[in-house]
Amino acid sequence: MFIVSLPFAVLRGGYWAIAAMVGIAYICCYTGKILVDCLYEEDAATGQKIRVRDSYVSIARECFGAKWGARAVNIAQIIELLMTCILYVVVCGDLMIGTFPEGSIDSRSWMMLIGIFLVPLGFLKSLHHVSVLSFWCTMSHLVINAIILGYCLLEIGDWGWAKVKWSIDMENFPISLGVIVFSYTSQIFLPTLEGNLIDRSTFNRMLNWSHVAAALFKSLFGYVCFLTFQNDTQQVITNNLHSPGFKGLVNFFLVMKAMLSYPLPFYAACDLLEKAFFKGRPETLFPSIWALDGELKVWGLAFKVGVVVFTILLAISIPHFAILMGFIGSFTGTMLSFIWPCYFHLKLKRPTLDWGTVAYDYFVIFLGCLFGIIGVYDSGSALIKAFEIGLPF
Repeated sequence: MFIVSLPFAVLRGGYWAIAAMVGIAYICCYTGKILVDCLYEEDAATGQKIRVRDSYVSIARECFGAKWGARAVNIAQIIELLMTCILYVVVCGDLMIGTFPEGSIDSRSWMMLIGIFLVPLGFLKSLHHVSVLSFWCTMSHLVINAIILGYCLLEIGDWGWAKVKWSIDMENFPISLGVIVFSYTSQIFLPTLEGNLIDRSTFNRMLNWSHVAAALFKSLFGYVCFLTFQNDTQQVITNNLHSPGFKGLVNFFLVMKAMLSYPLPFYAACDLLEKAFFKGRPETLFPSIWALDGELKVWGLAFKVGVVVFTILLAISIPHFAILMGFIGSFTGTMLSFIWPCYFHLKLKRPTLDWGTVAYDYFVIFLGCLFGIIGVYDSGSALIKAFEIGLPF
């Protein structure tokens, strides 16, 4: 969903923003690999790698201790995932208002209507079902890209090649940098994804090609769209489409994409909550939400539907949620995607690492701290300003 804001990042940062789209892709690909590598230990007898951990939390438990380490990472993951779910609902409401600006339905009502279609996600039982929905999310994404890039190519004669600058708007670019960073973060899902692969030896290759494709497309999309709209580029690129019908078509597919993007963080959040509270006594506080035949118990279904309803209620009730998401996400996102993977890698694999890898891990930790501090400061300032001048929710 961040793709529609990338041309605005080019407006703020010029060629440096394009370089960031490529560089951050490389870093996130690297931290994804080392995080999954921390799931394995080498067998002394055979020399083969054995998967001795099954999740991000189990790695944290090993590095930070059983009591506080697992809780810290669990809380950070759940906050990040639930806030992502909420953000998708907020985006849907904003897009529908953009499509029908003169309508009698406000954004909160649109969010509630969208929520009706999200409630059935409580029946999701496996990652396979999530992957099917994610496939159609990709299809809607391709349609959006084809429409917007097609429009831009039709305007190629008026492209502003000289408008892309080498300077950086230091006051506003850090916010755009945060958008770029969080458009690549996927580390929360990677241990589960790698564990569900039929052939786990393909994981690194999959991660390489997915990040290469993402970096190429995002930099190309941001560059081409900026060349088309130049200094008039809006924060959400669909706002640059002047035809109401054309804009409505693109926004419709964006809403579909947001709704189809919702299941992955929702499923991951429910999985974490289930492992924390519903594995069964005495291991957890509550019994399992699954019956012996593999079906959800009635109260288990109520729990999952309750998570959906909870995200919808927060979306319609929290003021300035997008800014608040940036504030909290600047901390949890950089910790989960930059700092902790490198710290865990150094903690668990330090004796086997060469000095170049150790130096690079420390460099990524430094970047994570820098991005986090900048993001918290900018988002915090924007949140204070929003309340001071009384911006609408």
